Amino acid sequence: MTPTSTPVPLILASTSPYRRALLDRLGLPFSTAAPDVDERPHPGESPADLVRRLAEAKARAVAENHPDALVIGSDQVACLDDAILGKPGDHTTAIAQLERASGRCVLFLTGLCVFDARSGQVQTLVEPFRVHFRVLSRARIEGYLERERPYDCAGSFKSEGLGIALFERLEGDDPAALIGLPLIRLTPLLEAAGLCPLGS
Repeated sequence: MTPTSTPVPLILASTSPYRRALLDRLGLPFSTAAPDVDERPHPGESPADLVRRLAEAKARAVAENHPDALVIGSDQVACLDDAILGKPGDHTTAIAQLERASGRCVLFLTGLCVFDARSGQVQTLVEPFRVHFRVLSRARIEGYLERERPYDCAGSFKSEGLGIALFERLEGDDPAALIGLPLIRLTPLLEAAGLCPLGS
């Protein structure tokens, strides 16, 4: 699609401050809206299918009230032993998650959707990213959690903050995916919809 002379309104279907800060990096004007979506997995649904479905569902939910907009939806899960690690929500759960992750590899899957409400065009993908954790003592886990309190983050850490000290290495093509919005993958999707961060 040819880039538009009058930019289409861009909406991030999320109120996450982490995703908002990431999208800011592309220098495009955008607004945010909270999608009303049931995030519970369907019976037998794989983690990859879950995040792809929810990313699209979030984008479509916001587009219902913005029929002239380009809407970005995203969803993320962390997986260990084929089980999904959700947002811990509290200190005790965060300790349990990080103790399970200690010395192991956690797979993060980020679903991404760009939905053009004008045409109905939908683009979706799932971006994987692997985090290899150091062997972590209980004392170091406690110390980290007390300092950063990442209770609203899948996997119980903030990779953009002190959480980086928990890792042995990272493995993936799009570093922003780990924080919740894969910008490298998002850019060509926006361009295909006529919105180029680098200009025409």
